[in-house]
Order: sequence, then C-alpha cells, then structure tokens
Amino acid sequence: MTGGVHLACLGESMVSLAPTPAGPLAAADTLAVRVAGAESNVACYAAAYGVPTRWVSAVGDDPFGARVREAVAAHGVEVQGVRVDPDRPTGLMVKDPAPERTRVRYHRTGSAASAMGPEALDRAWPAEVLHLSGITPALSASCRELVECALRPDRPGLVSFDVNHRPALWPGRRPAELLRSLADRADLVFVGLDEAQALWGAGVRTAHDVRALLPSPRILVVKDGAREVTAFQGGEAVVVPALRVAVVEPVGAGDAFAAGFLSGRHQGLPLQQALRLGHLTAASALRVTGDLGPLVAEAERGRLLAADEGTWARAVLD
Repeated sequence: MTGGVHLACLGESMVSLAPTPAGPLAAADTLAVRVAGAESNVACYAAAYGVPTRWVSAVGDDPFGARVREAVAAHGVEVQGVRVDPDRPTGLMVKDPAPERTRVRYHRTGSAASAMGPEALDRAWPAEVLHLSGITPALSASCRELVECALRPDRPGLVSFDVNHRPALWPGRRPAELLRSLADRADLVFVGLDEAQALWGAGVRTAHDVRALLPSPRILVVKDGAREVTAFQGGEAVVVPALRVAVVEPVGAGDAFAAGFLSGRHQGLPLQQALRLGHLTAASALRVTGDLGPLVAEAERGRLLAADEGTWARAVLD
C-alpha cells in the first residue's frame, strides 16, 4: 500500500511482555512477547476492513523496533511513516497480572516515539483522516506540540481524537483541562463516560453532560461500558446498546470500537450502523487475550448491521 491512504494513525507502539501462564510478574519464568499500541491497534483493525491505512510513529534501531514494525505491517498497514531512531530505544511495557487487576509498568521515558514532534505530521499527511489519542501528549513536550499542531484550524483533513486517558502517564500532573481542550478542537472524538467522569468531575453523569463540555466536534461518541454508546452529530443523538459478549479480556476494546466506527464511516454507513460496526469490532478484542482478535464473520456482521433494533438488542456473541 503506497498511496491513496484514507486513515493515518499516529502514536507510540511498544513491545509488551506478559507472564505466561498469567500470574504475578515476580513469580514468572516465561514472558510472552506481543505488540501493544492504541493507534496501531486502530490501524490494524481498520486495515482488516479494507480501509487504506498508514501507521506513523518512531521505533528504536533494535530488535524490538523491528518486531513492532513487522507485526503492524503483517496486518496490511502501511508502515513507511515509521521512523527508525538510531539513538533511542523502542518503548516497552510489562504486565503484572493479579486477581484484582492487572498493573502495567511502562519503560518508555526517552523512547524513540517520545522524541516525535510536529515533523511527524509530514509522514502522516496526505490522509483523509488522522487519528490521534490523548496518550501522545503525555509522552513529552514535543509530542504535545505535535498534537497541538495536528489540531490547528488550517489542518488539511479531518482529525479523530480518542481521549484515552491513562493516569499512569501523567504522574504529578492534572491533564483534565488539556485533554478537554485538545478533544474540543478535533472533528471526531471518542471518550468513555467513566473516563469523562474521572477527568471532569462527578457533575458528568450522562453522555449529554459530556456533549456540554465538548460542544465543538462534528461527531462526539460517548461510550458507556457494556451498556450503550451515544453519538452526537449536529442536533442528533443516536444511542446504540452494546452487544452482549463473553468477555475474555477488555484490553483493546476501545481501540477496536474506534476502528470499527471509522471504518463504517469510510464505507458510507449511517451513524447507527457505524456505531454497530464499532460494537462488533470491540467484540473482536473482548473475546481474546491481547489487543487484536479476528473480526466477526462477514455474514454475521451483515446480518446484525441490517437487523431491527429488537434483534440487535437480543444479540449475543459467544
């Protein structure tokens, strides 16, 4: 894939190490090596739907960097926009599973991707849609400047922004106002109701409260966990219940939802069906360990996208 890119996804991806079998890191003898990154997850799922997609980032000139690039490219994503940095390492994350929750330990300070700045946009455009997340401005001052530049009023295309608040990336800092400001400058925004509440206070109770805080995006998508998703476009609010899914692990579901929705819009689907495709894609992530799972079969996708509201509400994906 060398031209005609519709979607460019810009952000850091890392090598992820996790105990296998799952258990406390301190007791692990073997670690499984995977690739993890919110924006590359979106790129991989979108490419699986046939959307011409590019991933833009930076990795170290090291074996981990090669592995990350090869893994993303294997999903049909163009990776020529990934810079190989001869001086800085590829980022690393290590999972420490526990019965109550899994802790993630990052080793990404001074990584190749943290050195990205506005010049990375030259590797992202031209593209009809640029997808970013709130992870990137947390990485460094230059990464924050990169996102600020991507959201300037004279940008050449549409910008999609997933708030994707990761508290561990903001030690000693309060990013609420920054993330609200960045999100309100984007054309399309994804945010979870729970993260909106964590960022912007207990006064945020409903999706409509989030819209009041973020009035500017053309489309605002507010995800309420396993309950429903609400999308605002103009004066319209469309609500689509979440699918019932046998959940194996929730990691990556938000990225998958964003990819499904963006792919649906690329396919020309109306808002309700694009939201349904978001749910269907999230199910791909929910039903596997790791971030990327196989898409729901095409025939089943087609049936559910065309289903009446009652049939959709009763649907269960095992």
